[in-house]
Amino acid sequence: TMDPAKFSRKLWGARKQLILMLAPLLLLPLLFVVPPKEGKCLYVVLLMAVYWCTEALPLAVTAMLPVCLFPTMGILPSKKVCPQYFLETNFLFLSGLVMASAIEECGLHRRIALKVLKIVGVKPAWLILGMMITSSFLSMWLSNTATTAMMLPIANAILESLFGNLETLKENCKDKSDPEGDSRVKMHVLPCEKQVLTTENTSEQKNLEEVRREAEYQMKVWKGFLISIPYAASIGGTATLTGTAPNLILVGQLKSKHDERAAAEAKAKAVIDEDYKKLGPIKFAEGSITFLFIIFAVLLFTRDPKFVNGWSVFFTKGYVSDAVTGVIIISILFFFPSQCPSLRWWFDSRASNTPYVPLLSWRKAQESVPWNIILLLGGGFAMAKGCEESGLAVWIGNHLQPLAQVPPAVAVIFITAFIACFTEFASNTATIIIFLPVIAELAIRVNVNPLYFMIPATTGCSYAFMLPVSTPPNSIAFASGHLMVKDMVKTGFVMNILGILCVSLAVNTWGLHMFNLHTYPDWARPLNASSATVATHAIATMNMTG
Repeated sequence: TMDPAKFSRKLWGARKQLILMLAPLLLLPLLFVVPPKEGKCLYVVLLMAVYWCTEALPLAVTAMLPVCLFPTMGILPSKKVCPQYFLETNFLFLSGLVMASAIEECGLHRRIALKVLKIVGVKPAWLILGMMITSSFLSMWLSNTATTAMMLPIANAILESLFGNLETLKENCKDKSDPEGDSRVKMHVLPCEKQVLTTENTSEQKNLEEVRREAEYQMKVWKGFLISIPYAASIGGTATLTGTAPNLILVGQLKSKHDERAAAEAKAKAVIDEDYKKLGPIKFAEGSITFLFIIFAVLLFTRDPKFVNGWSVFFTKGYVSDAVTGVIIISILFFFPSQCPSLRWWFDSRASNTPYVPLLSWRKAQESVPWNIILLLGGGFAMAKGCEESGLAVWIGNHLQPLAQVPPAVAVIFITAFIACFTEFASNTATIIIFLPVIAELAIRVNVNPLYFMIPATTGCSYAFMLPVSTPPNSIAFASGHLMVKDMVKTGFVMNILGILCVSLAVNTWGLHMFNLHTYPDWARPLNASSATVATHAIATMNMTG
């Protein structure tokens, strides 16, 4: 007989294959319990959720499952599924990633990173706060996707400046014995700006266990740093909501070994100052990309600002979107010169014929853009389309009717929690378009102001923190390769609970007075008003108020 420990190890080794085979079988009862078309769609959604959470298949391959499952199961024809993989949002996403690769190519992100380090200092807690405030401020004006794509290269440069090479850090995290008895390890300063925070202490060197503990702490800071950016971008101007979650990992060891860290931080600060001086004045390529980035931001903001006419009025209404702006700007990157052009060169016969180099080459863009994440994003859109067209979302919405029996304040918590969970697997826009009419109908039935249920639901749609596919900023952070799905699920779960509680508190305190939620509005009063009309009016009201 096989030893149980060995058998469990074999099971663990084959876990992905087992999940691949068992998950479709275990979910089969759904096809018989739930109405036919809705059941099939729920089957596909849950199957993809299991595969995404366990990574039984590569994420991009799971994202492509709707292309084969939706048409074969009769949920949606392939001509409707396939276009979801390259919607205009994907083009905006691609534009942000190409712009980010141009910033990396010319080294502008390193200059910004070192400047941020000089201003904020090298304490991880302050750095996380600084980056989150910057991200949330930017995402008030730019899309969350573009903000995250811009901020992550800067974050990685800062982290490398503080902790050195990521591979070295991962190696140090491993629990390894030292057969040769050489239990002392020296942490040397890496080339360029890559300064290890825990540098060699001449009086007493750390043993392997201390180095491992320190490396584990630094890895937690690294992950917390990366995960905080998409969260701050998703929440927009309310960075304080996320203030505690990423910082939880910092509490442990900040007070211990204070003097040793202070010396290391001082040394790191000196290296950062020196590296910033080495960069010299801003180069032509850096200035050009900065200018194009500012133009990109201004064009995104001024296209249709709502309170005044934007530049989109010069074109046919509804024809121009943010994707158009993005593609125009990144196209310029591929032909704009990286060296300052000179008229004298044309008239100087002795001047050398230097090759023309644009700000960004297609080869570099091809290497640095994570194309698999674009498929992942498309999979999210395809899933949302399936939920909408199959009637699954309406079927789920109808099951919310028992909420009419509970007190409105409790119903708000349930609705926000449900929407926050659903939006993990569907796009924010699709979720809110689908559920607002249902929630409006529910509010009218219990005779409360529809906005009292709908504002928390709309806000809850932004709380897509738990999966890489939940929202494009999460996808971009995940594309860095330093985060695992379980990292996002653990942190995102706490973030969701905090977000739900904050929204419930807000809508039951100052929200009541801000939106007059304690009164029943005239626009919801007519008996013949459909829930869709109410939802439309509610969306317009929310747009006007913020």
